[in-house]
Amino acid sequence: MFKKSMLISTFALVMAAGLSAPHGASADAAAPETVAPNAQAVAARATALVGQMTRDEKLQLIHGYFPPFADRTPGAPVADMIPSAGHIPGIPRLGIPDLRESDASLGVANQVEQRKGDVATALPSSLTTAASFDPEIAYAGGVMIGGEARAKTFNVLLAGGVNLTRDPWAGRNFEYLGEDPLLAGILVGDHIRGVQSNNIVATIKHFAFNSQETGRMIMDARLDEAALRESDLLAFQIGIERGHPGSVMCAYNKINGDWACENDFLLNHVLKGDWKYDGWVMSDWGAVHSTEKAALAGLDQASGQELDRALYFDAPFREALDAGRIPEARLDDMAHRVVVGLIKGGVLDAPVVKTEQPIDYAANAEVAQRAAEAGIVLLRNEGGLLPLAKTAQKIVLIGGHADVGVLSGGGSSQVRSVGGAPVEIPLTSGAAASFARITWHASSPLNAIRALSPNATVTYVDGKDAAAAAAAARSADLAIVFATQWTTEAEDVENLSLPDNQDALIDAVTGANRKTVVVLETGGPVLMPWLNKTPAVIQAWYPGQRGGEAIARILFGDVNPSGRLPITFPASADQPPRPVVPGLAELQAVDAAAAANPGAPQVEGLKPFTVEYPEGADVGYRWYARQGLKPLFPFGHGLSYTRFAYSNLTTSTTDGLTVSVDVTNTGSRAGAEVPQLYVAPANAANPRRLAAFAKVTLQPGETRRVTLHAEPRILANYDTALPGWRIAQGDYRISVARDAADTGLHADVQLSGSTIRP
Repeated sequence: MFKKSMLISTFALVMAAGLSAPHGASADAAAPETVAPNAQAVAARATALVGQMTRDEKLQLIHGYFPPFADRTPGAPVADMIPSAGHIPGIPRLGIPDLRESDASLGVANQVEQRKGDVATALPSSLTTAASFDPEIAYAGGVMIGGEARAKTFNVLLAGGVNLTRDPWAGRNFEYLGEDPLLAGILVGDHIRGVQSNNIVATIKHFAFNSQETGRMIMDARLDEAALRESDLLAFQIGIERGHPGSVMCAYNKINGDWACENDFLLNHVLKGDWKYDGWVMSDWGAVHSTEKAALAGLDQASGQELDRALYFDAPFREALDAGRIPEARLDDMAHRVVVGLIKGGVLDAPVVKTEQPIDYAANAEVAQRAAEAGIVLLRNEGGLLPLAKTAQKIVLIGGHADVGVLSGGGSSQVRSVGGAPVEIPLTSGAAASFARITWHASSPLNAIRALSPNATVTYVDGKDAAAAAAAARSADLAIVFATQWTTEAEDVENLSLPDNQDALIDAVTGANRKTVVVLETGGPVLMPWLNKTPAVIQAWYPGQRGGEAIARILFGDVNPSGRLPITFPASADQPPRPVVPGLAELQAVDAAAAANPGAPQVEGLKPFTVEYPEGADVGYRWYARQGLKPLFPFGHGLSYTRFAYSNLTTSTTDGLTVSVDVTNTGSRAGAEVPQLYVAPANAANPRRLAAFAKVTLQPGETRRVTLHAEPRILANYDTALPGWRIAQGDYRISVARDAADTGLHADVQLSGSTIRP
């Protein structure tokens, strides 16, 4: 459906062209622009190919096999498969190759070493990429992953996660790009462009509202349309506009009563109708619940069909076609969309070679290290303890297996990284036990710190004994505590405290040595009861296979930290909208009953449940502003080893809302700053929103003029009666600030009313 009135402003003209407003201007290198494929030519080519297909050939494109289980399915082409996420047989006579699918959020995945000995380059967590606030970092990571995937004979990557972080405890937060729709949408779009530059398909996921892992297969997420359009869906919309992914993956959960993979509103009305998306919708693995309803609601391909309760898009689909319950035209459309996605991704014109190709792992490791260095956030630096002096004589590292490596997140994104896993702990229980292990990458902070301080004595203590750790710290010039929190797909964390008494460990060490640095390797925010006693804190996230080197270079100032938080860190567990994980207590009760009565028929599983989202579109920092809450660290926060000043703010509404500001490095070191443009109606209670951002690198004393172009949909509210986006006429307060809580430089501007198509 389209808007009822004509587009009446330059904001609308930008959108009418199908383009998202730029994230901001910067003199730094930007990811190369990608022009959307010519939709008319692509559609005509796809129509010609589908017209030559037999019915059986069309049917084979709409369901995929899960290689580990495919030998249980009659007719599965097991001999052609490699251990991976999925396989769809091709149509060789028409030049359509087999589709070989791999998980690939952070690198070409090989979770529990299905392919023995196969390693890949492991990027830092997606939250690290988000913390870079740098589309070039996202693009470079996508290029690297896509190149390795192609060399490993994959041509469809399940890469491009963009679900917004609504809850700090969600187990999969590390795979996503934070809480803001503009930041997340821009970065996922550029990541997808990077992947597809290798002539393979990327998949934006999980559409939509996959906001928690507990009960993800049975929960029903409830949110009204306007709020959904202004938050989670906007991130997908921007990502699709920028990245042109060949495929969209629908999620496990329900949204407002319907499963994501049979949700007519999301798939037919929004994605294929309003957004004119012409690629294919694939299901998540095990997310299909029907044949006819799913097909008619817009699902084009059932993925990993052996994980569903039935092979819904196999024999049952054929029977529904024969009976006329699914029109032949719908099957044609499904096959057409798959072919369109393959053409747009370049798969048909540059098919992968089915023998593995050489990979420059050394060069790719540099990509991973740059991403880590760009996304590590300096949270606190009292007294200028950091950067560490290379003249320090005695340094002790404590905890986190920092002697051998850095932690990674678990689940389908797990990469078997180059160098191996020095620590790997199997799970004995829980929803992730079958496909996740607690895994460290072989990038030793201890070795990296020794390399940068060759004249110091650098030792390691495992931190299991707090008293012993304190004694070691007391006799050192400085102490560095590595604190870890493992998170994974399929499970949420029970609380935001560091596990295994690490808070007590940090207390003991800081009590013994005031010169203590805490390095956090976590999947998201954690509480910090020890913060006021700790002079320096670094958020290293899951820093990837060169994380040890990146952390060391940040600590010693070889790299000036420039990361900014893409997610709010709460000051207490009761600040977020849902302090307790919905469904977790019930799940624990079910698990306890099953453990007490193994195999007992009276033990029932977790019942379906709904989750309400009172924050609506005000996700993350907007919730805190709306509720008048002061977080521990706000969205956008991040310190540097130099200082920056803003001046000479000017605004223009001639061609959209444009804001310019001078940014000056007033310190003595080169560094990168991230000016952030926030906008809100001047006389309303609505919390301000991030409308643009830029990252600019400056030498000491250098000033650069930075121009920020506001994304028009951030200035608008979604009007379901229109339907479409409506920018209200009136005064707006704009601020160029360092984070979401910073007043910054501000001014009022007047915007004329306008509307934008959905």
